[in-house]
Amino acid sequence: MPPFFKRLHRKKDGRELWLYSLTPEEASPLPELQEPFHPAPHLRYHPLRGEWVVYAAHRQGRTFLPPKEHCPLCPSQAGGFPTEIPFAAFQVAVFENRFPSFVEEAPPPPEGLPVPVEAALGRCEVVVYTPSHTGSLATLTEEERLLLAWVWRDRYQALYALPGVRFVMPFENRGEAVGVTLHHPHGQIYAYPFVPPVLERESQAFRERPVLLELFPHLGPYVVDEEEGFLAFVPPFARYPYEVWVAPRERRPGPWTFSEGEMAAFARLLGRVVARYDTLFGEPFPYVMVFHAAPLGEEATFHFHVEFYPPKRTRDRIKYLAGTELGAGTFVVDALPEETAKALREAL
Repeated sequence: MPPFFKRLHRKKDGRELWLYSLTPEEASPLPELQEPFHPAPHLRYHPLRGEWVVYAAHRQGRTFLPPKEHCPLCPSQAGGFPTEIPFAAFQVAVFENRFPSFVEEAPPPPEGLPVPVEAALGRCEVVVYTPSHTGSLATLTEEERLLLAWVWRDRYQALYALPGVRFVMPFENRGEAVGVTLHHPHGQIYAYPFVPPVLERESQAFRERPVLLELFPHLGPYVVDEEEGFLAFVPPFARYPYEVWVAPRERRPGPWTFSEGEMAAFARLLGRVVARYDTLFGEPFPYVMVFHAAPLGEEATFHFHVEFYPPKRTRDRIKYLAGTELGAGTFVVDALPEETAKALREAL
């Protein structure tokens, strides 16, 4: 039996909301946020890049940096602003995104276009880490962070079971520097009907050789932190000055294969990585955090890892992607990985 309780609430517009907790949640729902829900995303094929582009025009109207009292991710309060989570208390909440890029019942794509098109089948979810409007992976208690790790594991299993899903990716966008539109601590999960290009290339690399297992013995000066069975390190080939990866020392295709001890170690190490970021410049550190687990069918060779992409190159300077990065895909980095790893090691 998993070490958590799970409760399903069906929202008035038909979307699912899951409440995860360490003790049973039995409270009655309060009034909830009610808005039209008619997403119509579709895919178009880019013939030069050989990849799919998702079109989701309904996302133009998504919520943008609302005041705290109108935060849609906070718990609802009787007589107060109705939020996406119609309960006065919760621990972790997961609900279907109101502005999704993929949907389980996708409408047919438009006809008559000069490129191949497909329906955007899949699912997009929002994962709310905590009822508190402020905080981060670093400020959650160890118990709260471990529950969140189990939530990610459970959603992996649920989403990979959906028809047509080939890749599942939890991620977090943190900070206005990376374009975040809600400050409440949260992440997202996308379930794709195809394997995205980056994961295709990674899968091919892992099929050819155990890339990370070969790299680990040579990581001495690049290691930032470690926990039983896991490493946090600045990759020697980092494309962002303070990029960090977190990976199990032994190959695992994804968190759904972690033991209970590995789940706890993984949660602790993620929290410490974020704490190091926040300590480095004495302020909340913006980043994009992405889970890279095995796409469907790649479980035998893929090595799960988490990649952090922080845009800051100094306390007051952002690394913007410029012509060489965006136009050619070739990154130019302003700091040596050996030096940024040292700075992160010494931050705590």
